[in-house]
Amino acid sequence: MNLLLRIQKLPELFQKNMVISIPVAMFLGFLLGLFFEVSWLQVLIVPFTFLMVYPPLVGINLKQVLSGGDTRLQIATQAINFIVIPFIAWILGFIFFHDFPMLRLGLFLTALLPTSGMTLNWTNFTKGNLPSAVKMTVVGLVAGSLLTPFYIKAVFGQTIPIPLTKMLAQITVVVFIPLLLGQVTQSILVKKFGKQRFAEKIKPAIAPWGIIGVLGVQFAAMAIKAKTLLVDPFLLVRLGLPIFIFFIVNFVLSTLLARLFKNRADGIAFIYGTALRNLSIALAIAMTVFGKKGGDIALLVSFGFIFQAQMAAWHARTINKLLP
Repeated sequence: MNLLLRIQKLPELFQKNMVISIPVAMFLGFLLGLFFEVSWLQVLIVPFTFLMVYPPLVGINLKQVLSGGDTRLQIATQAINFIVIPFIAWILGFIFFHDFPMLRLGLFLTALLPTSGMTLNWTNFTKGNLPSAVKMTVVGLVAGSLLTPFYIKAVFGQTIPIPLTKMLAQITVVVFIPLLLGQVTQSILVKKFGKQRFAEKIKPAIAPWGIIGVLGVQFAAMAIKAKTLLVDPFLLVRLGLPIFIFFIVNFVLSTLLARLFKNRADGIAFIYGTALRNLSIALAIAMTVFGKKGGDIALLVSFGFIFQAQMAAWHARTINKLLP
């Protein structure tokens, strides 16, 4: 029984220590890829993808999206998410990856998919407007999933063959099916255990399991690219620096704009609803839609997990100074 409880606590431990767990998973994948044939890992990408997306969606309350009272906040958030931040990624892509269109696409893809479960976690932790953050997350998830294929086709269609139909199909698999199943699961659990127990006990226990999928995909991505990295070890620096700068710009810009809101709780929700990206879905699209060509994109996004988690933690600890 004690062993079972410890196993149940592992995802939460991995999630709380993403700055450690993600590099460890990547390093282990690198070692496996150096010494063994790992092409078979490609088969596990879709199951891992489903695992990283589905658990956090079980706790999303879609009914909150229909509530009003924060229209200005929601419009401002999505304007930043789908106009300003993609433009920043596009500029950084040209600066760092001018001769590498697939990497420019990867950075742009990261920018197009806003918010995640971390948005809710950090908003709640820093006493922000949680109901508004839920709306930001759902609207960002749906809008980002629908717009991403067309954004990418419009921006990169002339330089990269974009499988639009395949991308839409994969987004259905990794976003809309998990979202539907998450709501069905939530309904069943609420009926069986009640709203209070679901909210206080069950939802917090389910959501962290998504990190297992994240670690699995990153492990596979690093294993598949291991021999390439051995030949070109500076690839990690070239991929890590742009995504690091991307998140610095995101957090600085979001924090400055949050000061314009009279309500501090709204400002906090705005920060974590714009600065954070849904890296799980970006990683899933990179690995399932672009196959082997998506390997470098997957590594770039994997660095994003490390930087995003670390910056969000630092930001939350200094929120009282940054947003008085």
